[in-house]
Amino acid sequence: MSGYCDSAPGHPVHAPYHDLEYGFPVDDDRQLFERLVLEINQAGLSWLTILNKREGFRRAYHDFDIARVAAYGEADVARLLSDPGIVRNRLKVAAAVHNAGVALDLVARHGSLAAWLDAEAARCGVDKAAWVRLFRRTFRFTGGEIVGEFLMSTGYLPGAHRPDCPVHARILACDPAWRRALPAPIP
Repeated sequence: MSGYCDSAPGHPVHAPYHDLEYGFPVDDDRQLFERLVLEINQAGLSWLTILNKREGFRRAYHDFDIARVAAYGEADVARLLSDPGIVRNRLKVAAAVHNAGVALDLVARHGSLAAWLDAEAARCGVDKAAWVRLFRRTFRFTGGEIVGEFLMSTGYLPGAHRPDCPVHARILACDPAWRRALPAPIP
């Protein structure tokens, strides 16, 4: 996504996401769940479309309250499928509801979704293929691109910004999980 560092600055929608969110470590479970849902919904669409619909997603999915989304029934699914403020795709909506249930279970077992991701980061490190296998076993609608973007956007995989992008230095100062997972240089 190094091209993002060229195209996002100055853009009214992309710039705030690029400068303040993309690649920074996230430890808030609602924000992690939001990013997962947004990345799933981006499949086949532009990121600009998703960012433009972000507030609609927040409203429709009750500010990404994981427990509330996990409890959605058929009436909620019907409501989501008729909401023009989000992506109205039955598979993506079903994945969001299912994945909320999975996330709720992970929170119950690990204390938080972030704690589960941190534990897995110690195991998977920066091996994208290992992460993709894990996500495919754990969640629905999580192919390689979705998983990669989710993990880059939340600080678990490197590559969100070019090393010469000013945002990259700010991310390094936050000690993202991917940096801690890199092997120590040999003296």
